[in-house]
Amino acid sequence: MSTLERGAPIRFTPREVPPELAARIAAMVGLVLVAFILIVARLWFLQVVLGPRMRMESESNRTRLVRVPSARGVVYDRRGEILIDNRASFDVVFVPEDAPDRRATLRRLASVLGETETQLHERLRAPSKRPAYEGIVVRRDLDWNDVVRVETHQLELPGVSLQVVPRRAYPFGSLAAHLFGYVGEVSEKELLQQQGVDTANVRPGDVVGKASLEKAWDVQLRGLAGEQQVEVDALGRRVRVLDETSDIAGDTLTLTIDRELQQVAEQALGERNGAIVALDPRNGEVLAMVSHPSYDPNIFARGLKREESRALMQDPAKPLINRAVQGQFAPGSTFKVAVAAGALEAGVASRGSSVSCGGGTQFGNHYFRCWRKGGHGFMTLHEAVVQSCDVFFYQFGPRLGVDAMAKYVRSLGLGVETGIDLDHEKIGTIPDSAWKMKRFKQPWYPGETLSVAIGQGYVTATPLQMATLTATIANGGTRYRPHYVQRVDAPDGSVREIVQPDVLGHSEVSPANLQIVREAMRDVVMSDRGTGKKARLPGITVAGKTGTAQVVKMGERSRSNKGARATRDHAWFIAFAPYEAPEIAVACIVENAGGGGGAIAAPTVRQVLAHYFNPGASLEPAAADAGGQGGRGD
Repeated sequence: MSTLERGAPIRFTPREVPPELAARIAAMVGLVLVAFILIVARLWFLQVVLGPRMRMESESNRTRLVRVPSARGVVYDRRGEILIDNRASFDVVFVPEDAPDRRATLRRLASVLGETETQLHERLRAPSKRPAYEGIVVRRDLDWNDVVRVETHQLELPGVSLQVVPRRAYPFGSLAAHLFGYVGEVSEKELLQQQGVDTANVRPGDVVGKASLEKAWDVQLRGLAGEQQVEVDALGRRVRVLDETSDIAGDTLTLTIDRELQQVAEQALGERNGAIVALDPRNGEVLAMVSHPSYDPNIFARGLKREESRALMQDPAKPLINRAVQGQFAPGSTFKVAVAAGALEAGVASRGSSVSCGGGTQFGNHYFRCWRKGGHGFMTLHEAVVQSCDVFFYQFGPRLGVDAMAKYVRSLGLGVETGIDLDHEKIGTIPDSAWKMKRFKQPWYPGETLSVAIGQGYVTATPLQMATLTATIANGGTRYRPHYVQRVDAPDGSVREIVQPDVLGHSEVSPANLQIVREAMRDVVMSDRGTGKKARLPGITVAGKTGTAQVVKMGERSRSNKGARATRDHAWFIAFAPYEAPEIAVACIVENAGGGGGAIAAPTVRQVLAHYFNPGASLEPAAADAGGQGGRGD
């Protein structure tokens, strides 16, 4: 009988595990341990390190902090009429995190708004540091039909919502656009480099002032944004407001501008290119400031379209340039009042100084012509200003000398900044020998002084500077900083600031000599011999000076119609009134007018003065021109 049959126990002899198998088992155990450790580490990282952030993001799926833009301050004219206001605007806001399929959502939104996907994607180029769940404005200022379409398709547009915000409104369109300026969304470059923008309390997407008054007074006008804690649904739509911090509107500005006078000045200039500036010579207040061609700042407030931007930038008339402070023009014969004042003060001329004008004067190898063919005959200083005789100033300009001339002229306000609170102001050019050496590395030649003496050659000035010159002569020699804000009020109506007149300096010409110039300017308008008769007003004594500035030298004009118009002379007129106690000083330039200052610019200024002294009254015809308007027509 065998051992197996007898029920003996079976014994197995253990075999040794091959080394290869043992290594594999150890490796597998190690991998399992490493995987376990990684899973534990990841769970710890998610729970401990990222826990607060993930809890916040989870809560943001249900509650959000929404910034509430503040309304910019309202702007009034000096009589309390609203010039710049705000209105309600519907904006389309997109939160990418709320859209599971962003591309599909944008495709449907583009269809709803009647736009292309490309246009929407361009607007989605948000600043790189945009916080999560912060909305991006993809379309501003929807009309009512678009609002209805977006609301109708709301369920098909996850992450898309409508936001009601205050939008800047300019009820008078292009009226005083260059003075008011415009607003726009702050750029990332402005935020990073603080270029012209006080970035305190400004975030991406906020609207800030971009030009002129809106930019210069942006901090006061901007106000403080508020916040709302809102509950949203799965599509990012607002369900209810949980908590709110109210926004604070910007300060209110009351300007020195008279809206009606501004409108009359705009209408007086009409469709012609040019500028008109009216100041109060007693304190430097800006009563009106016109620059043509103009633009409508409302298009910037709602967001400038590409074709609109292209049209503005490519327009050869340059409508975005404020000619009143940036246009630099030869002042022509209006400059003679400053030269006369300097000659009197330097003692090279007196009230009785005289010359004989035969139609021109020889200087070296060049014959300098007077604007009046045949000449003016015997001319005193007084009559030389009244009749705008070039020959008188050809004689006395060199006696004064270009350096002394520049000194006196600058003290009257030309060749220096006026100090007005507007961006990109130009200072023009009042040349002297040092200026020419620095600019051209050449000495000053005596013959150049003759051209400068009649406001030609290197001389340029802005219309605002010419208005400042006129105001300084009118008030006896005090040069004020032009300003256009009269008062700043807080949103509750309390007064924050009353803007006081700021004296920049006093003329180096004595009041007695300025009085001689003023008397001559009075007769420019009020005398039958004067070149500015078309500025006369019934019952008001007006003082002024005409000017005609050559764009190119005579004989160099283009023969084409387009070229001929572009090179026609500019017409100037400066004036103040009433002569006995001046209240208003005006400077006007009409570009390429095709006529002299007495024929074109003087009647334009007359309309401004007529409204100032008698608002609403019908304007009587201007005095007939009594000759003397040939040639350049000073």
